[in-house]
Formats: sequence, structure tokens, C-alpha cells
Amino acid sequence: MNHTYSLHKITDKNNCPFSEAEYSKFKFGENVYAEKFADELFEGFIAQHKELILAHTDIVILPSPYHSIPTASNFLCHYFKLRMNRFLYEHGRKALAESKIYRNQTYTTDYGNLDYAERVRLIANDTYYIDRNYIGGKLCLLLDDIKITGSHEHIVKKILEQYDVQGTFMFLYYAELINKDIHPNIENYYNYFFVKDVHSLMEVVNSRSFAFNTRIVKYILKMEEADFSLLLSSMKKKVKKKLFDLAVSNNYHTIGEYQSNLNKINHSLTNKNKSNYGYQFTERPA
Repeated sequence: MNHTYSLHKITDKNNCPFSEAEYSKFKFGENVYAEKFADELFEGFIAQHKELILAHTDIVILPSPYHSIPTASNFLCHYFKLRMNRFLYEHGRKALAESKIYRNQTYTTDYGNLDYAERVRLIANDTYYIDRNYIGGKLCLLLDDIKITGSHEHIVKKILEQYDVQGTFMFLYYAELINKDIHPNIENYYNYFFVKDVHSLMEVVNSRSFAFNTRIVKYILKMEEADFSLLLSSMKKKVKKKLFDLAVSNNYHTIGEYQSNLNKINHSLTNKNKSNYGYQFTERPA
């Protein structure tokens, strides 16, 4: 059985129900807003679905699918879980279990400008894995930050069907586009509302609550040389090392568009003229 809940309903492109600047900073890793949004989402959700939560003994929470680098919604999910666990404690219930839909992403395109059909075609080429035995028969809370076209929800439902997972599934969103007359590219308007250039990006990266997520890692690896050099010069060595290690963990060193900037990060980690890890990434021949 499938259910959907969204806190904010987007009905007017000129009247956003949440702070676009805060949302943009959240999408690029300023996690003080992940916590704020999670608190708001929890309060709205539990006001409507308290009985559903208390009717289930075994509840699993899942963020949006990812491989190695967490998405922004993964941090939203983390703080939502903390709030929900406090609620469950107060009612003498077990804490949430946690699972994950593993995803091997195959594209570098920013799908925020795409319509529903284009998004489905793009993400359908990715590979996914879910532990059906772990989540089967439970109430599953599948949490994401925003629902624009419903393409990700469509893919997740197909995965659940493919793996024949039985249970109750609640799709939760901080915001949802209700007015279908609004073009889906409004998502990129929200994503880049604050982060418009390297200077605004540096402000986010240097914030006290910053953590890398998939979006910002991909964004940095595709930056033009001048902006990239300026950003890199503002980063501490441990931050650059974290960026490098995350990129490699997601196999971004095998993607041609990312290799140049990734090599530069690697070189910046050492004063020597050779690669910090003894390896130079080069694009695979076609």
C-alpha cells in the first residue's frame, strides 16, 4: 500500500511556500537547513500521521537512492530520523530501522531542467539494489526533499515491484509541485537561487555546518578552470582530501567530464610534482 505526504505545496511559481535561499544552501550542503527542514517536516507529518506510526512496530526509513556520496536528502533523512526516534521513545516504541536503495548513477546531466519523460529516461538507465528481505512487511518511510515530476517515486515503485517487496510505503517530501502548469525546471530555480557563482558557493562550503553531498561534488568537478582554482584555493587540505576521496568512492574518476578537476585536486594535496596517490586519471578510450 502506497501513501504520499508533502509539507509544502507549490501552486504558484511566484509565491514559494519556503525560503528559496535556504533551500538552495541546503541542496549544496549547508546542513543547518537540513536540520531545520527535517524539524518542520516531522512536525507536519506527525500531526497528520501519528496513528499510522503508532500502529506499526517495525518501521524503516530510507533516503533517496545513492551509491557512496550521500544526497542532500540523506542529511534531511538523518535529522528526521532523530526527531522520529524521540517521538517513538516517548511512546515506548522501538527506534526506526534504516535501509538504503543503492544506486549506480550513469549520467552527469543536471536533470533539474528536464520534464517528466526526460527524467524517467535518464534515471531508468541507472542500476538499483534494495534489500527486500530487510524491509519486507514493514512500514517504510521513503524520504526525499522535493517532488517535482514524480519520476524518482515512479522508479522507486518499479524497484519495489521488481523485487516483489510487500509492505506499507509512505513517500515523504519537504515540498511538492502541485500545479502541473508550472514547468519542472522550477526545480533548478530553487536549487540555484542562492548558489549562483563561485563566491556564493564558497560561502556555503566555508559554513560551519557544511558537508559534501552528491550535488556539490558533481558541481565542483564540472567547474570552469578559473572558478575551480579560486574555490580550491579557499579549501583547507582536509576538505580537499574529503572531496577527492568521495569522488573516487563514487567512481567519478572513470567519467571523462570529471577527470581534469579531480586530477587537479589530487595534485593540490601534495607539493611534489607527482600524483598524491601515484596515479593519474585519464579518460578511457571510446
